[in-house]
Amino acid sequence: MKVRVDETTCCGAGQCVLIAPEVFDQRDEDGVVVLLTPAPAPPHHPAVREAAAVCPAAAITLDEET
Repeated sequence: MKVRVDETTCCGAGQCVLIAPEVFDQRDEDGVVVLLTPAPAPPHHPAVREAAAVCPAAAITLDEET
């Protein structure tokens, strides 16, 4: 799995950080998503999928093929 985030689309809701803190963080100054690991380990995949699904701005995209 490969994860991408669109910082320009992110609205700073923070759901991704709550669901998958090993993969996502937020910038202190504006709350925009920070991708900590673009290729998370398989045990984190379910949480990353959930984070992408609940992102209100659809700022998280996943490539399941890699």
